[in-house]
Amino acid sequence: MEKVDIFDGHNDAILSITDYTADGRDFLVRSERGHLDLPRAREGKMVGGLFAISAHPDIEPKDDLTITHKGYEVRYADALDPEQARLQIDRQVSALKTLIERAKGQIRLVCRVDDITAALDVSALAVVLHMEGAEAIDLDLSYLDTLYDHGLRSLGLVWSRPNAFGYGVPFAYPWSPDTGPGLTDAGKRLVKRCNALGIMIDISHLNERGFWDVAALSTAPLVATHACAHAVCPSTRNLTDRQLHAIRDTDGVVGMNLSVNDVRADGNLDDDTSLEVVVRHIEYLVSRMGIDRVALGSDFDGAVIPREIKDASGLPRLIDAMRRAGFSETDLRKFAFDNWLRVFGLTWKEGKSSARSNGAY
Repeated sequence: MEKVDIFDGHNDAILSITDYTADGRDFLVRSERGHLDLPRAREGKMVGGLFAISAHPDIEPKDDLTITHKGYEVRYADALDPEQARLQIDRQVSALKTLIERAKGQIRLVCRVDDITAALDVSALAVVLHMEGAEAIDLDLSYLDTLYDHGLRSLGLVWSRPNAFGYGVPFAYPWSPDTGPGLTDAGKRLVKRCNALGIMIDISHLNERGFWDVAALSTAPLVATHACAHAVCPSTRNLTDRQLHAIRDTDGVVGMNLSVNDVRADGNLDDDTSLEVVVRHIEYLVSRMGIDRVALGSDFDGAVIPREIKDASGLPRLIDAMRRAGFSETDLRKFAFDNWLRVFGLTWKEGKSSARSNGAY
């Protein structure tokens, strides 16, 4: 059986690299901390991914988790100051560029589909710059243009907090994703500007009304870089069948999130979650959307993931579990790689040329 190259739809590794934070990990050196670095990516056949930049408060709130008789609720996160968010994002972009310089050709920032396949040809890790939460973007959207010039090609409108553009879902289980208002007028302008530039819009963390606003406005395929099915696990972070069908109907993609509390039917934060449970969740997504519209969106370095995977080096174990469950080699290539390249090609203004991939593209 052939090895399958893997392109991952979401990770938070940039926030943990030494180039950004003094107590971080050197991404070029194998570590047992966290989930992702270059050596472990190579061990796991991870050839690229969407690498997230995101802003956070200087001091994270404490005692914000409430255990209920059915599950849990987390206090809705406060909005961030846009200027402080912009300073953090500038530092993270600079840190990524420093890392790429240090890597001496082992890592490439990619902005086109052809860039991704060219990186594969020289065994370089292909990094797509993604931003999770638009707090740093000003209302005239000029900073969005600046980030685009830096290589931004994917934007999550919100994290699980409100901002000037829309409302994220608070973390809760069991709960509906219909938790508040939709996009603001500024959010609607942001969607249109992303379409014009060719920046992929990520609806992960967005509440349901915001989702339907994006669906009504966007001319690009609908994409969730890291999410799961609400019918399997009724977390606010997960997508209803109706949302899954809407993504399917636009030829979009859902990146299957490996965060155990969004994968497990009971919503428990328990890393003793078997690969069979993960694969059954993937099978559900495929049953609703088709194999061409389900991919991987691990959330490495941003979530608790199944112990059997452990980190990026364990991704082949997930592929093997899918193979044992009856997924064909063509199915596996689509899930692991081809589906992301297809949706990039449909979205990025400079990404529509044909390119080599694991299989047909």
